[in-house]
Amino acid sequence: MEAFLISTGVVALAEIGDKTQLLAFILAARFKKPIPIILGIFIATIFNHGLAGAVGSWISSNVDPSILRWILGVSFIAISIWTLIPDKIEEEKTSITSKFGVFGATLVTFFLAEMGDKTQIATVALAAHFSQPLFVVAGTTAGMLVADIPAVFIGNKFSEKIPMNLVHKIAASIFALLGFVTLLGNPISWLS
Repeated sequence: MEAFLISTGVVALAEIGDKTQLLAFILAARFKKPIPIILGIFIATIFNHGLAGAVGSWISSNVDPSILRWILGVSFIAISIWTLIPDKIEEEKTSITSKFGVFGATLVTFFLAEMGDKTQIATVALAAHFSQPLFVVAGTTAGMLVADIPAVFIGNKFSEKIPMNLVHKIAASIFALLGFVTLLGNPISWLS
């Protein structure tokens, strides 16, 4: 359950202001059809983060634990820094609806926009860290939906009310904390 809860919270925070959330704003403003957009986001995230979870699981079972600890620790710290860099979305990513409809366009653009995105990389790292890819993928998918569903329904007005800089700093702090705790091992065991 810890893997699910941490994955949900971290990805929900990291997704605020992320390019895929910006994509959700743009799609909602352009098409005003929330249900096919939300379904497209959900299915794209399941597939994208499912792949990421499988990679994370493979890494955790094939990389020596002492090396894995360093890879994960540095990865979490790198994601922390990356979280502080604002994202932008290219307009052409939202222009394929004439071929696929609103659901299809959302599915394709979300899947592609999420490739190599910080939330996908975080899913790989979290799955490797917790060695529970199903809980991590369920959590990261829930986190994406927690951040993106309000974006679909409220659109750009929602983003103007949120102190994005503060949210990014909180998410970056959580990733940094995960990184340092991973690098240091289990600090609680030092007290024994």
